[in-house]
Amino acid sequence: MRLIVLDTETTGLEPKQGHRLIEVGALEMVNRRLTGVNFHQYVNPQRDMPMEAHAVHGISEEFLQDKPLFCAIADEFIEFVRGAELIIHNAPFDLGFLDNELAIAGKTNGQRYPKIADICKITDSLKLARQQHPGQKNNLDALCRRYGINNSHRELHGALLDSEILADVYLLMTGGQTDLMWATQTSSANDKSTTNSRMVSLRGNNLPVVLATIEELNAHQLKLETVSKASGDLCLWLQ
Repeated sequence: MRLIVLDTETTGLEPKQGHRLIEVGALEMVNRRLTGVNFHQYVNPQRDMPMEAHAVHGISEEFLQDKPLFCAIADEFIEFVRGAELIIHNAPFDLGFLDNELAIAGKTNGQRYPKIADICKITDSLKLARQQHPGQKNNLDALCRRYGINNSHRELHGALLDSEILADVYLLMTGGQTDLMWATQTSSANDKSTTNSRMVSLRGNNLPVVLATIEELNAHQLKLETVSKASGDLCLWLQ
C-alpha cells in the first residue's frame, strides 16, 4: 500500500480570494514505512505575501521570487501522487488550493488536469483524530503532545516538516492493538500460506498457537522504532 503524507503552505486561507499555494511537501510510505522518497517544492505565487501568512510560515515574498510557477511542476506532482492514498490534516483546505493551482496550470499548459480526489484516495487525519478524540484539540501540536512526539524544532509551519510530523502522528493514531488484531484475522482468512501455526497441549486440550506473520513482525518493529524516536532512543524493547 502506497501512502503519501502531504501538507501545503499558502498566502492565505481561501483560493477564491486570490490566495495561492507557495509550498508543497509530500512523503512516501510503503507498508507503513517511510521510503525516503519525497516531493518538496517552493512555488512562486505571483502575488504579495500578507503579514498574517508570513507570521505563520516565515516564507517571504523575496524568497519565492526565483522559485518556479506551479505550472512548471504540475506534471511531476501529478505523477508523484497518482494512485496513492493521501494523508492530509484538514484535507479540504489543502485540496482546495491544489485543485485551484492545477486549474490555473491547465490553462497555462493547455491541458486539463484532474482533481486530486479523482486520482487519489483521500484520508483526512483531522477527521480521524476528531473521531478518536472528540471534544479535544486535534491540531498537530495537540496531537504531538497527546502521542508523546517531540516537535520542539517546529517553530514555524513548513510543508515538509509538517508532513514528517503528521507521518508520526498518523502511524501512532492508526497503529493500535485493534489494527493488529484485524490484520491477524485478515491474514488468517485470506492468506493461509503466510500464517505459521502449531498445536500445543494444555491439560489435555489441544490449543492452536498462531505465530506472527512477517507483516505483523514488521508492523511491530515499526511501532518500536516510533516509540524509540518519541522517547529519545530510550525504548527498552530495542535495547
